[in-house]
Amino acid sequence: MNLLYQVFPYVIAYTMPMLITSLGGLYSERSGVTNLGLEGLMLSGYFGSAFAIRLLENSAGHTQVIIIGLAVGALFGAVFALLHAFASITLKADQVISGTAINMLAAAITIYIARQVTGSGNIPIMMGIIPMDYAGLSGIPLLGKLIFSRVYWSTWLVLGIWGFSFWLLYKTSFGLRLRACGEHPSAVASAGVNVHLMRYVAVLVSGALSGLGGAVMLVTYSGEFNGSVAGLGFLSIAALIFGQWKPLGILGATFFFGFFTTLANVSQVIPSLAVIPTVIFKVFPYAVTLVALVFSSKKMAAPAANGIPY
Repeated sequence: MNLLYQVFPYVIAYTMPMLITSLGGLYSERSGVTNLGLEGLMLSGYFGSAFAIRLLENSAGHTQVIIIGLAVGALFGAVFALLHAFASITLKADQVISGTAINMLAAAITIYIARQVTGSGNIPIMMGIIPMDYAGLSGIPLLGKLIFSRVYWSTWLVLGIWGFSFWLLYKTSFGLRLRACGEHPSAVASAGVNVHLMRYVAVLVSGALSGLGGAVMLVTYSGEFNGSVAGLGFLSIAALIFGQWKPLGILGATFFFGFFTTLANVSQVIPSLAVIPTVIFKVFPYAVTLVALVFSSKKMAAPAANGIPY
């Protein structure tokens, strides 16, 4: 139990960027636009947030700078997503190629600008979110130390967005129309819904949430832009598929990836885990995902019109 208390705060911190990025992919793919560019969108938000915080950290209050940094990260993600939306929806280009191009473009542009700014390609920041204990809640037996101890406030932001998205997608007419665009766009269009507009909105939201994921990563455990989000965008895509394109499934899948990836990162400094080869922890989530996909491929819940231009 002590081991779980030690590791769990890091699991939550590592899971949140994946959760919000995978949620962004959910919006896009539920509308019918395949988005393999989550890695690039996340990287763009990672860079934008670092750039904004670096500029403002000596001229404003700590919390204000962090909030602005998160907002700028989301904005950068939305701007890059607009390119994907234009290519995929307006030009009807191959969505897989467009997403791949976003990944390459974001990596090239952000690293180039970072080198012009700092000369090294890295943008360190002095400000980040400080984890805290919630008095009165962290003392709750079992769950208190797991959920309310050493928690970043960005965790509640991400979980709030996840909860709002669950309500928006499944309890509102907007969510019904968006999901219908990914299933039967022709039927939706015959009912007077602008399919192109709905897909544009979904892809832009996807970019904003993915960019926010990169920004959250920066202000929690990263602390500097270094030109890479360590494959978290691709992990988010895997979690989206593993979670069957559903909010609850995504929550479970990202936590699963986050848990075992965290174990791999900390296993060498924890005596009870050091005897297990690190590679086992790193490979385990992917191996389980492959096995699950093999057995669930016939029941795959992907939107029927996902990836098909309209």
